[in-house]
Amino acid sequence: MRLVCYNLKKLCLITGEKMNYKSIILAAGKGTRMKSDLPKVLHKVNGIPMVKKVMSVLEEAGSNENILVLGHKIELVLEQLGNPEYVQQKEQLGTGHAIKVTYDKFKNYKGDILITCGDTPLLTSNTIKALVEKHKNSGAKATILTAIEENPFGYGRILKKAGKVEAIIEENEASEEIKLIKEVNAGVYCFDSETLFNALLEVNNNNEKGEYYLTDVIKVLVNRGEVIGSYEVEDNKETLGVNSKVQLAQAEQILRERKNIQLMDDGVILINPSTTYIEENVVIGRDTVIYPNALIQGDTKIGENCEILGNTRIIDSEIGNEVRIESSAIESSKVEDKVTIGPFAHIRAKSHLKESVHIGNFVETKDSILDKGVKAGHLTYIGNTEVGEKTNFGAGTITCNYDGKNKHRTIIGKNVFIGSDTKFVAPVSIGDDALIAAGSVITKNIPDRALAFARARQENKKEWKKK
Repeated sequence: MRLVCYNLKKLCLITGEKMNYKSIILAAGKGTRMKSDLPKVLHKVNGIPMVKKVMSVLEEAGSNENILVLGHKIELVLEQLGNPEYVQQKEQLGTGHAIKVTYDKFKNYKGDILITCGDTPLLTSNTIKALVEKHKNSGAKATILTAIEENPFGYGRILKKAGKVEAIIEENEASEEIKLIKEVNAGVYCFDSETLFNALLEVNNNNEKGEYYLTDVIKVLVNRGEVIGSYEVEDNKETLGVNSKVQLAQAEQILRERKNIQLMDDGVILINPSTTYIEENVVIGRDTVIYPNALIQGDTKIGENCEILGNTRIIDSEIGNEVRIESSAIESSKVEDKVTIGPFAHIRAKSHLKESVHIGNFVETKDSILDKGVKAGHLTYIGNTEVGEKTNFGAGTITCNYDGKNKHRTIIGKNVFIGSDTKFVAPVSIGDDALIAAGSVITKNIPDRALAFARARQENKKEWKKK
């Protein structure tokens, strides 16, 4: 696996006006070498499916519309992607055939078409825009993205004359002299749309696999005397196609490194980036410190001046400013400013911890709202509960929210002192400033400022051991 020191210039996202081109993303194949029941393009890289990553890059690069070519397990792909523009390639008869089935989408379109694959998640918007710009400025009918490979075995070699592409020679057709060429086809193209579909009419399937190849379009255009241009990518790692689990891991590592660099450039402190896992859509504020072995996933947003210590996992959650989290799990929840969590806490879905809440070790919350200054220091379960300001939970407190069929809510007021080993049997409501004796099982509502105790009276049997 190759380690990456990524060119920082390539991290800039290009925004601005649309460039008057459309895109085709080839995503119909099964991906046999992946050895998976999941369609290849749905395998995730740094938290998002590969094809989604490609789509977002094309949008950043100014594509007016992305048309997906889908085939294998199309229903599953559509379920993951929502409602994309797509056509179905019912038979996988090659890349040229895949482009042909898009014709109805483009028959009234006069402009440029960018073609790429759904398994190339490392392409950047900078590279795509530079390719399209060169194509438009050169007057070429087609422009090919190329890369320099020190070991080009297996790639189609780019044969040039006077700087213009003469042919793409595949490995099995290349002479020993041509095999020495290091500039290779990266599988990304920009075509004039009318020229593309017209040339496809001349492409046949007279080959070993009986398929129609997009590269044969280049041959047709060269024979017609058309100008074919090229744009050489600065970092050949961008052109990595993911065809196996090994390549998937390589792409994952590269995207993680890019993400870490972007975060550090924005002011985030990563103590050890190589052991920090932060997914693509995560947003983190400046001066927040992320310690080794943190796992931050999904659509998570973390504010400024936070400390996220090791062995913490946060997914799809909103974290405020000056929050400290140690060795804990947080899922689909909201955590406001100056909250402290952990170690070994579990904040489950739909929890809302308001300002300055303290959640200590072995505390679990679920579908609950804890108001400002609430404290639960240890060994507590708070589920389907609303808790008022500055209430304090003693160790071993449990909200018994589930009766075996339905879940019920517990309402606890402000400034309530809850003694250790208290059980609340929901539905139940506790008033403000109440005090609950340790070891109580609360089954009835408690009014404001009341003392409640619900436990058996202690009896001592003298000399019981002897008997």
